[in-house]
Amino acid sequence: MPTAIFPGTFDPMTYGHIDLIARAALIFERLIIAVAASPSKKTLFSLSERVAMASDSLLHLDNVEVLGFSQLMATFAKAHEATVLVRGIRTTYDFEYERQLAEMNIHLKPDLETVFLIPSTQYGFISSTIVREVALHGGDVVGLVPAHIHTALLAKIAANTAQL
Repeated sequence: MPTAIFPGTFDPMTYGHIDLIARAALIFERLIIAVAASPSKKTLFSLSERVAMASDSLLHLDNVEVLGFSQLMATFAKAHEATVLVRGIRTTYDFEYERQLAEMNIHLKPDLETVFLIPSTQYGFISSTIVREVALHGGDVVGLVPAHIHTALLAKIAANTAQL
């Protein structure tokens, strides 16, 4: 059974992510959640915070481990002997972007296949970006993220607002 990787920035991890990860964990014997440093993105949470939040969110999945990374995905996959990437796609826009990434990853590591999962209906509209924006503007994100992430999100927004 191949090792699979589910990469992302998870800033923050949402119930949409957790749903896809739980479903992927049923398919693969070993699933690595690869939390990307993503220095080009302006993440709200640090890499270590995102790894910790993801780890806490996925404790119920025995075959899932969470690791941070900052190198090319193909390099990370090779280091962990993974041959499958799992990605969620919500829209045709997601598909076009993910297809380009999949093709580049195959170019860099020919045995690295990408498997796309479609989110469950109740989570199809959720993205980390939308959750951050709604929370930043005082909207209710309860039910979109686990309670510990909701608390951390509100605390981070309050701390950032106080610094302005």
